[in-house]
This record gives sequence, C-alpha cells and structure tokens, in this order.
Amino acid sequence: MIKNETNKKMEEQKEKIYLSNLTQKVHLVLSDINDSINLKQTEIVEMNRHMQEFKTDMDHLEKNALRETINNYAIQGDHHLEKRKRLFRLLDVPYFGRIDFKAQEVNKTTPIYVGVHNFQDDEGKNLVYDWRAPISSMFYDYELGEATYESNGCVVSGDILLKRQFRIRKGEMQYMIDSDVTIQDDVLQKELNQASSSKMKNIVATIQREQNAIIRNEEAENLIIQGVAGSGKTSIALHRIAFLLYKFKNTISSTDMLIISPNKVFASYISNVLPELGEETIEETSLEEIALTLFEHNIVFQSFFDQVSELLEKEDVKLIERIRFKSSLDLLKKMDEYVLYLENTGFVATDLNIKRKLIPGWFIEETFRKYKRVPLLARFNEVVRDIVSNVWIQYQYEIAGKERTELRTAVRKMFPSTNIKTLYKGFYEWLGRTDLFKIRKGNCYEYSDVYPLLYLKMKMEGLKPFLKVKHLVIDEMQDYSAVQYRILNSLFPCKKTILGDINQSVNPFSSSNMDTIRSVFQNATCMSMLRSYRSTYEITQFTKKISQKVEVEAIERHGEEPVVSVVNNDTEELLLVKELVSCFKKSKHNSCGIICKTQQQADRLYLALRDDIGDLNLLNALSVALGSGVVITTAHLAKGLEFDEVIVPFCTERNYSTETDQQMLYVACTRAMHVLNLTAVRNLTPLLT
Repeated sequence: MIKNETNKKMEEQKEKIYLSNLTQKVHLVLSDINDSINLKQTEIVEMNRHMQEFKTDMDHLEKNALRETINNYAIQGDHHLEKRKRLFRLLDVPYFGRIDFKAQEVNKTTPIYVGVHNFQDDEGKNLVYDWRAPISSMFYDYELGEATYESNGCVVSGDILLKRQFRIRKGEMQYMIDSDVTIQDDVLQKELNQASSSKMKNIVATIQREQNAIIRNEEAENLIIQGVAGSGKTSIALHRIAFLLYKFKNTISSTDMLIISPNKVFASYISNVLPELGEETIEETSLEEIALTLFEHNIVFQSFFDQVSELLEKEDVKLIERIRFKSSLDLLKKMDEYVLYLENTGFVATDLNIKRKLIPGWFIEETFRKYKRVPLLARFNEVVRDIVSNVWIQYQYEIAGKERTELRTAVRKMFPSTNIKTLYKGFYEWLGRTDLFKIRKGNCYEYSDVYPLLYLKMKMEGLKPFLKVKHLVIDEMQDYSAVQYRILNSLFPCKKTILGDINQSVNPFSSSNMDTIRSVFQNATCMSMLRSYRSTYEITQFTKKISQKVEVEAIERHGEEPVVSVVNNDTEELLLVKELVSCFKKSKHNSCGIICKTQQQADRLYLALRDDIGDLNLLNALSVALGSGVVITTAHLAKGLEFDEVIVPFCTERNYSTETDQQMLYVACTRAMHVLNLTAVRNLTPLLT
C-alpha cells in the first residue's frame, strides 16, 4: 500500500512537471503572438498615417497596394487574436486526459494528452491533441489493451498501456486518476456533482463511448437522436457540430450551419458551448421566425407558446380536434388531393382578343398544362410569356406595357383565386369540414393553421430552399408535426441532426413519434440515448413513476429522495415554498427552478414571492436569457434547461390530471439535478400517488 502511494505521488509529480513545462511553452507562444499583434498594429497605424500624409503624391496603383497590405495585416491580426483566445483557454485547462499508445508498427510508446485544442512545440511535436483528432477517439472508445483508430483512410492498431484523467483549472492540477475503463466513474461523478450554471458547459472530458459514436458519425444524411431527459442529447449535438467543423473545415464553416431551437432562453443557454470548444457560435432561429419570413410578415398568427398555454388552461375538445388533424400525415394527403383537384378543375381557359387578335382558349389551356412541373400559381407568368411570343410569331404584334398587364390579369381570372389565404379557406370547404377552420380576433390564425397554410403556399407558389445552409440542427423534435417536417425537408435539402425526446412533448396533440419522423426522413440513421446523467438516481427513479412508459437508465449518483409535501391551504404552500428557497440559498447550489404548469400560475407566484426573495427571476415568452439564482418558469419554457434544485408547486389533482398535464409534470421534475421538492394543497394528484 505504501509503495503504491509512493508511486502515485511520483507520477503526480511527473505530471505536474509536464503541466508546468507545457504552461511555460504556452506563455512563450503567447508572448510572441502579443509582440506580433503589437507590431502589426503599429505598422497599420504608420501605413495609414503615410497614406494620409502623402495621398496627393501617390498614384492609384500605390494606394491600392498599400490598402491591400493594410488589409492583409488586419487579417493576420484577426488570426493571431483567435489563436490567442485558444492559448488562454489552454492556460486554464490545457488537457483533461492522457493515454499511452504503442502502435504495432512502431516499437515505441507515445503519450497522448487530450484537450480542447491542439498545441505543438517549436519542432512540430504534439504536446496536446485536439479531442476531435482521430487518435483522440481512443481515449473515449477503449479500455486498457488493444485499440485502433482510423487516420487518412488507414487503420492504426496497437495497445493502450495507460489511461489517465485530470481535472485542471486555472493551470493547477486538482486531481489525477488512473483508470481502466472508458470514462472512470469517479471522474464522471465528480463532474456531475458540480453545481449548475446559467450556461450549458462543454462535456469533452466526460464523453461516453455511445455519445462519441454519435458525435463522430460522418456518414448519416439525417441523424435522428432519441434521448431521454438528462441524456445530454443537445450537448452531444453541439459537440457533433464542433467535430464536423473540425473534420470538414475546408468545405464547411459555422456560417453554413443553422440551429432551430424552441425559444430564445434555450438558445442563450446553449450559446456558450461552441465558443468553449473553439468554434464560432452558429446562427439560431425558430420555426415561427422561418414562417414569418416566408410569409413576408403578411400574416398574424398565434405562437406555439400561446397554443400550449391555451390547452393547459382549459380543455377545448374542438380546438384539440383542429390541432390533431392539422398536425397529421392525413392532412398532407388531403391537401395534395386538393391541389390536384385545383390542377384538374380550377383553371378554366376562355378565348381572348387582343387588338382583334384571337388567342384561343384551347391554346391557353394547352400552355397551362405544358408547365405542369411549375407550381400552379407560378404558371400564369409562363402562360403569358408564351402568349406574347405566339402573338408576335403569328401576327408580328408585340404585347407590351399596359396590354401585357391586362393580359396577365385576364389569365389569372381563369383561376378561382390567386390569394393563398382564400385557397386555404377553400380547402376546408372542399373537404366539407368548415368547422376545422377558425380565424381568431384581429384576423389572427391559430398556430395549427400556420404550417398547413405554408405547405399550401409551397405547393401552389413554390418556396426557394435555403441552399446556403449545409447542416441543419433541429432540437425538441417531438414538438414538430408531420406537416412542419415535410416543409423543413423541402426548405433544407442538406444534412440534418434531429434530436429530442418523444416522452417530453408539451403538446401531445401535435407531437411526432419516431415513426412519423422516419416517414419524412426515409434515409435517416436513428440512434438512442437511454442513460440519464442529469439527475440523481433517486430523482430519476421518482420521475420514472410519473411517466412509466419511459425507458431510462439511471446513473448511480445518489442524493436526497424527492420530497412531496401536502399542506392544508394556499398560505401554507406559499410559506413552504419560501422556506425551500431559503434552504437553497444556504446550500452550495447555484440555481433553483420553481416550475409551474401554466404561465398564469408562474406570474401569480412571482407576484406573491418577489417582495420576500431578492434575486427572483421570471421567465415568460419574451425572455431571452436564463439568469442565475431563483427562477420561476413553466415546464414548457424549462425544457432543455437544468437546475440544481427544483420546486414544483400546485401538484393537486385538479391541476395535474390529463395526459398533457402528465407530460408537463414529467418535464418539470426531470429538470432537477440534485434536489426535488413538490408541494400540493390537500388533494395530491394521482400522478404522484
């Protein structure tokens, strides 16, 4: 035992020396870069001064040459600034793992230190390997013993003789652990026991083997990730983006990627991950913003947040029926039939006379049919163009100006309407179900109408695809309908990473299951993540009882049992919530989420607590960031977020009873990392009993 302790201390000392030497080398490179940046800045200032001073004496070529030099110096300066950022990260956390690898072809053991960024010495020797490098994959995929990795199309085989993990912060080694498994449980436990923050953190030091397989999947055209609550699916998707940017840096950049996220709070929460990994943040949008853009802001519609709020506050059977139908594959089938009906019967061609020059109806009809591959409402211009050409050939007469405008109007009148809103209303008349279409006050469309209307627009007018996007990430896949997926697949003909949890839908009447998603993306690769890392074993077991159909593997990280408290009246419940918040503030934890079912409940509770709780934050549909401390929010807005402690109030039979309520309660409870408390007045919901 004493010998082992002595050996361990000797190894720790060697590692500290390696860390110290590496840090010194990083400082030297930083010093050179700072000198270079300062020199370039001085030279740019001097060249600008020279240009101003002698601008009358310099010819055009001299000025252009000087401007080009200044521009090149500025580009070099930007490159140095980016490199300096990476070096500062290296000074904080230079690496987190080491493997000693002995390749079969070489009788030499090579220590491979794995970190967020690559770092070489003056001779080009790798002192730290980027976690995305092919050789680094062995750190995640193998135990001690035989191992392989692929590089430049060749498979390199050998043996891992040592695997070691570190926690280094601010350049100081806090601990070192030798392990003989892929990721030592001790290290994972230490990281998972850390308190949360207002931003999602990178997980490069604790990526698991099954997660690594998802991250490094290069072949999938459409990768669908079904992950249980707390499995890290969003984080894995972001690490996958970082890997693809590294692997294909010559053909794709951060400006070629797009994330569709559920709301601004979530977008802010994940915004830190890619910069931590040395990549630029990629553009983020929502499906609602895409719809507004495609409708050119000429339509007013209800938001998804408002639709969910309405469903939670009252059970409207008619509304549910409308949502179910307009989210289904059956709607797509019926709408395709409607477009075919309009194609076959809608256009009624008649004879036209222009300056006593006859344009027979049969010719107009034939021309219209000739362009059957063009969207129906986009054909009229083609028909007019052919008529103009034919009149010129037959009569040597040019139709131009006002006459051409009148001709276009006459051709369009041969079709019932060119207004997409009118045609959409006509769809329900054709279907014989006018009860399924309802316009709200202020000529506002229901949320469930937005994407069927957009689908009809796509079929009738055509929509230009977003060809600039080379990789699309769709988060919270369960909350998008078949109609929305059909539109997305047409708008984005690129590779996609689609992720979510079919057990966490906030609107089960419009949600998609795996079969629906696969039916749209038929060439998809599907991967599952069943292990939850967020919550303690006790919390995970508790949430499994709320939604018993969920298959989830709880990690063996133990903590307090969730507590369900039933009190006598509203006043007692409010006092209990205050007491729980007071206990949180005395703990080592950073964040506490008070998660309600509806926004109305969250608003009322915020008003009741804000005078007694200083750093209380309220999230609503307009919020753009999470903030720290105590946060009051809804299960809808809390999706994808996590808190050290969670309080779920109002867990009564009246408040949580339906299938939708069950989903909301499950989402709320699965946000908790370490502590979960639930409160109710008198009648506890059966979902918890």
